Amino acid sequence: MDSQDKNTILIVDDIEMNREILDCIFGGDYKTVQFSNGLDAFVYTRDHADEIVTVLLDITMPVMDGYGYLEHIRENELLNGVPIFLITAENKDQQLEAFEYQISDIIEKPFNSAFLYKRVNSQIELFKIHRSLEYKNLLQEREIARKNKEFSEINVKVISTLALAIEFRSGETGKHVLSIRNITYRLLQRLRELKFHECANLTDDDINNIAYASILHDIGKIAIPDAILNKPGRLTPDEFNIIKTHTVRGAELIQKIGVNTSTILNYAYDICLHHHERYDGRGYPEGLKGNELSIWSQVVGLADVYDALTQERCYKKAFSHEVALEMICTNQCGVFNPELIAVFKSIIGEIVATDIHSAIPALAL
Repeated sequence: MDSQDKNTILIVDDIEMNREILDCIFGGDYKTVQFSNGLDAFVYTRDHADEIVTVLLDITMPVMDGYGYLEHIRENELLNGVPIFLITAENKDQQLEAFEYQISDIIEKPFNSAFLYKRVNSQIELFKIHRSLEYKNLLQEREIARKNKEFSEINVKVISTLALAIEFRSGETGKHVLSIRNITYRLLQRLRELKFHECANLTDDDINNIAYASILHDIGKIAIPDAILNKPGRLTPDEFNIIKTHTVRGAELIQKIGVNTSTILNYAYDICLHHHERYDGRGYPEGLKGNELSIWSQVVGLADVYDALTQERCYKKAFSHEVALEMICTNQCGVFNPELIAVFKSIIGEIVATDIHSAIPALAL
């Protein structure tokens, strides 16, 4: 596009002599485009709105008058901020109607050419400055958004790596957190399909972010001594109390990183703190129950218990799928929402059969 195309003055008047006079005044510094009626001018405006820097508009014209043109550009949200001048010989009452369309000014015929040029040109310069500032602001907003996205990605990648490192520290392979992510993602999808309580309004990004946040559920175990974390036998009451602090420690770690810097970290904070709460209020650390618990913390808590039961740990052998479900359904691992368990039972066999690495899309921040 020629640079002059972005400095187009639209001249709309049914009298050719008037159009030619205006063209002589402005044609040396701007590209001028002429039309004899509002309809043809509107069609051009619709296709070239970003090129127009001002409109010089008559009121009385055939086919479509000046008011019709103004109404059409308003309905189609065109030329926002572009100065529009009525250059007309119509009476004062008719002129005043035009101000309802937020025109810039009214110039009566006959006009002084030098005065008209200065008046119009000053408005064009102001518009171009405003447009330039808007563009610069847009670029700044995009740059800020890009940096925030990069910062969030770094945060999540670092803490995700830390989550895997903790898995290795406790003698596991990292499969646990990936399984939790897969189960969480697929279960939330099904719950949304069923319009299960607050899941009905979850977006694809929400579900993806929650699934990635779920891998951070045990991040607080970084604060647990190895002797307790990897103890092969039954924990003492004091040792179990220390283990339970990983929920609070994980939430504190997420908070220090910055829960406001990432949607994923916001979900991770809640999940870290509450994935060991139970539906009857007998979980920890806060003893929340029922609807006091977010659906994502309940889903991750259920996924965590199922996967822990079906995987071998330093302190136990793996249970079969059937035995794990039986233990969950009979409340041997704490009480879960019975409605949630019913949905979980209906799809868990299908979920665990999927490839945990390909079950959900790439990280979306």
